[in-house]
Amino acid sequence: MRPQSLRVAGHFGELLQGRIGRDGPVALVTLPCPALGVVARRCAATGLSLHGAGQRLLSPQRARALLEKLRLPVNGRFVLRAEMPAGGGAGVSTASLVALAQLAGWQGPPDLLARACVAVEGASDPLMFVRPETRLWASRIGETLAQLPALPVFEVIGGFYGPPKRTNPADSDFPDISDLLPDWTAAALAQDLAALAALASISARRTMECRGAGSDPIWSLAADLGALGYVIAHTGAARGLIFAPGAVPTAARQRLQQAGLRGVVQFRAGGDR
Repeated sequence: MRPQSLRVAGHFGELLQGRIGRDGPVALVTLPCPALGVVARRCAATGLSLHGAGQRLLSPQRARALLEKLRLPVNGRFVLRAEMPAGGGAGVSTASLVALAQLAGWQGPPDLLARACVAVEGASDPLMFVRPETRLWASRIGETLAQLPALPVFEVIGGFYGPPKRTNPADSDFPDISDLLPDWTAAALAQDLAALAALASISARRTMECRGAGSDPIWSLAADLGALGYVIAHTGAARGLIFAPGAVPTAARQRLQQAGLRGVVQFRAGGDR
């Protein structure tokens, strides 16, 4: 029986993102965010209609293409509501597609759903998988390049800075991060949160310098608030600080808001969920 309503959690930028080798594929390690997602419900109706509370989360053309690709019925009235801004780097597009597929009755392998998402939007976050942060994910081809160890539990507080920027699937202007991957695996196996946060910061800094981020406040916020490191949406507005569990300063939310971050959110990630 098809569900009538559900929620698909998004992500909050990427812990790592870049080319795997100078001419290799764009790949990432996502940061799942249980605090933000897309809420969807289905109403009985003939034909296909989409409603997104004015957010334009998903076009009817893309929705139809996904359902046809998955051989699902192309009918129903679907209402989608995102808890995060489009273009924020928090997975609105992929979460909307996953929610639509599941409401339409999809029960197949997540790999097939991922490839269908890539086919209709050109890129995809790995939100259709359980524990997506344990995958080195090639987002432009919808494939898992490597399985990664589980991460230790940590906390993130962050928000959205600057204008929204939707992912361009043709954009491959990212620095090489292949040198970071062996250290990432070793740090995850050792459950070394400080080392993982430092590597996430290196990846974020490389991308921001590559793209001319200028005086992004996340650098000074991390230093001033004593964060272990920071995380960004490599093609979006999300910016977050990484802390050990229970170590987020009480003043952090106010400081982020004063620095211009919108929609401040705090959540836990990692561990055996």
